[in-house]
Amino acid sequence: MAATRREFLRTSALASSLLLVPKFLHALDRGPGLARLADAPGARRLIVVQLSGGNDGLNTVIPYKNDLYYKARPTLGIREASGILPLEKDLGLHPTLKGLKGLYDQGHLAVLNSVGYPNPDRSHFRAMDIWQSGSGADQVVSTGWLGRYLDSDCSDCQLPYHALEVDDTLSLALKGATRKGLALKNPGKFHQLTQNRLLAKVSQQTAPAHHAQVDYLYKTLAETASSAEYLYDKSKIYKSNVAYPNSEFGKNLKTTAELINSGVESRVYYLALSGFDTHVRQQEQQQRLLADLGDGLAALAHDLQQHNQWDNTLVLVFSEFGRRVGQNASNGTDHGTANNVFLLGGGLRKKGVLNDAPDLANLDQGDLRHQVDFRSIYATLLRDWLGADDAAILGTGFEHLNGLV
Repeated sequence: MAATRREFLRTSALASSLLLVPKFLHALDRGPGLARLADAPGARRLIVVQLSGGNDGLNTVIPYKNDLYYKARPTLGIREASGILPLEKDLGLHPTLKGLKGLYDQGHLAVLNSVGYPNPDRSHFRAMDIWQSGSGADQVVSTGWLGRYLDSDCSDCQLPYHALEVDDTLSLALKGATRKGLALKNPGKFHQLTQNRLLAKVSQQTAPAHHAQVDYLYKTLAETASSAEYLYDKSKIYKSNVAYPNSEFGKNLKTTAELINSGVESRVYYLALSGFDTHVRQQEQQQRLLADLGDGLAALAHDLQQHNQWDNTLVLVFSEFGRRVGQNASNGTDHGTANNVFLLGGGLRKKGVLNDAPDLANLDQGDLRHQVDFRSIYATLLRDWLGADDAAILGTGFEHLNGLV
């Protein structure tokens, strides 16, 4: 494989059209190492699942024994007789989340209620920026919390495939000041794009006299081409026969499992499930999305368990905000504040429902008050799961959830 890569880089349109060949290109030409992440002592990976649009947490983890819940949602509230899946602390999962209930029964699910931050923002774009950057509502930060992890604490994460987003574009969360992750949906198509189009296009537009620009382009293209070839070669090792949901999200989870089980060393994976902005006719839309989420994550866990990759994997599921406690006139819910967060994995030390249910008798102008700052979760995962310096990445002052992982 190394010989093939050297031949490609020597004969590519870019290399043949430019006179300057930086030294680092030859270093990248040797290709990344092939050691499995699972073979490294204590090595762990994080999978982040983003529920875009603002998932309604109260109809996801349901306070089904609280009369105030049904008073606020006379038609939208989910009744126990509908098949609510009981947890603890008088809470239950939405009836379609049977996959998550199975993981809960195995001790592989933790639920945190009322997660948010001070002075919450109800704009989708701004709220998502806050969660992805790991910043406060009064800050504007141009890097992501996982990108800064790559910058500061991931010494073996020099190449972009060490943080992968299974999507067409890279989110802010994976963008650091000096290092960034890599976005792709299909390793084969991505490999073809980098080999046949990207290099040729840049070679036609680049003048050799601008050595600094050429240097940067060489580095970016060489890293991308090297990573694309590596991921494509790896992706051919394992093809999953586990039944995932027949949806875009299900396909992306399957791709993630195939990359992990093939030995790709990525420390971070990032995925999104969209469509949770349920202002109108929420029941049908959320039911479909939550079934996709629960069945997909159960399939992922089963796939990784078959290959001894579940215990060193942690899945974080979040949404940019929850919904208002009261239903609206369109049988939906409007933008709210605090929400629940899920953590899944075989290595959880604390399991089940980790804190009290939302206090529906003590609302902030109709919205939930947050009990847990989301940055405390980030700080805990960075320090205790990824072995990083969370204070350098997030700043100080965030309480750790000790003993969680």
